[in-house]
Amino acid sequence: MLSLSRWKIVLVTLSVIFGIVFTLPNLLPQKTLDALPGWVPKQKLNLGLDLQGGSYLLYEVDTAQLRKERLDNLVEDVRNTLRTAGIDFNGLAQANGVIGVRIDDASKVNAAVTELRKLGSPLASGVGTDVNVATRADQRIELTFSPDAARADASKAVDQSIETIRRRIDSLGTKEPTITRQGADRIVIQAAGESDPERLKAVIGKTAKLTFQMVDETVTPEEMASGRMPPGTVMVPSGDGYAPAYALKKRAVVSGEELVDAQQAFDGQSGRPVVSFRFNGSGSKKFGDATARNIGKRFAIVLDNKVISAPTIQTPILGGSGQITGNFTVESASELSLLLRSGALPAQLNIEEQRTVGAELGADAVRAGAISLAIGAAAMFVFIILAYGLFGVFAALALVANVLLIVGIMSFSQATLTFPGIAGLILTLAVAVDANVLIYERMRDEAAAGRSPMSAADTGYKLALVSILDANITSLISAGIMFSFGSGPVKGFAWTLAIGVFTSLFTAIIITQVLIGWWFKAAKPKKLPIA
Repeated sequence: MLSLSRWKIVLVTLSVIFGIVFTLPNLLPQKTLDALPGWVPKQKLNLGLDLQGGSYLLYEVDTAQLRKERLDNLVEDVRNTLRTAGIDFNGLAQANGVIGVRIDDASKVNAAVTELRKLGSPLASGVGTDVNVATRADQRIELTFSPDAARADASKAVDQSIETIRRRIDSLGTKEPTITRQGADRIVIQAAGESDPERLKAVIGKTAKLTFQMVDETVTPEEMASGRMPPGTVMVPSGDGYAPAYALKKRAVVSGEELVDAQQAFDGQSGRPVVSFRFNGSGSKKFGDATARNIGKRFAIVLDNKVISAPTIQTPILGGSGQITGNFTVESASELSLLLRSGALPAQLNIEEQRTVGAELGADAVRAGAISLAIGAAAMFVFIILAYGLFGVFAALALVANVLLIVGIMSFSQATLTFPGIAGLILTLAVAVDANVLIYERMRDEAAAGRSPMSAADTGYKLALVSILDANITSLISAGIMFSFGSGPVKGFAWTLAIGVFTSLFTAIIITQVLIGWWFKAAKPKKLPIA
């Protein structure tokens, strides 16, 4: 086992070069790095929120509002379904999560139930649908969402919100934000290097729910003034400056979910900033059909329950593209296009907590971590050299290579280093020293038993290997569990620990073997220096 194999020498040489090349950028000033040729690796360690400073935000997804929207949409679906089926009804309304409707003709109750049951979608479990339909006395039918459907909707809304938030933050250029679910309906956002939480909130907090709805031209000014809207119509405040509010059909012609692109542009006639957009295939068809059927009428572009434009349809808008006009500046048009590209949030987000970790505090943490690492490494160097002399020097050199490899791998992979990650780094160094202590003590035992120096060293490595692998495999399993179920700093610790386990095994076993093998070849010793 103890041999100077060519592959070991090549592997050790390449790994040390790798560690030096990818660790060096962390020691050089930024100006020096910028002056280096483009092919030279320049990635530095990606410091986490606690080391670099940044913003911490805790949001709660408003699942109650999401549930109300689903109930409102179901009310409209019930209305349209019964009208399409030619079934007369009255008293359609929802209260306390229950939608009730009374069928005028008792002989059509069963037909109404059959039609309304078609509104449900199969549950993920494959048993039943998300809408329960039940008959009551006096020809009354009630519809409710099943509890499983409500939980699934809330969970899906949180997952969709996380993806939307990630796309929005990525568009700001923030490096590796940590976005995790906390509990059933909360989302934690940690953006390292982002010192302005208000900027993040401005981008994250907007729902950006875009719909295109027809204007209800039958509503009179008197009805608008009184706020009494006919069934299926809703009054929406205006932001275009032409009217205080518009009466709109509740059912959207097409929604922003079917947008595939949105960009800031300039209007060809007025030269004012606008937002150009493009629908996918189904959205293009819906938009083209709706505009073809309603030439001469107005449709409203509604963003977050506010009308931003209500143009008159002059010709069918085919091809699936168009533009949103309004009182935009270049900045507001760019921001709106960014939000539309990122997709709408499925529900409103309510801020629960916000904190800013200052860069100075982060720098203090970096200094404290570097000092801890230096003191810990120095103590281990002193111990191992005093205990094992020349072999201790070899172990110390392997420790240095271990640090270079860990920092190099983390810089290369851009894994985030947190303050607990530094603790993980120090822990792996201690584990690496333990491995060398096990090997050297085995060597001592074998030399005391009368083996030759080469045989004692070789046997020491063989016998210690099983114990070393056992200890490191359990550490690796622990790191995997922490990474799978932890978040933030816990994941940072687990990731550093996992990298350290592999590099410690490599440096403690392979690198020290090569160094000791080289020493045996050069010195041809009659006695082990640790015997």
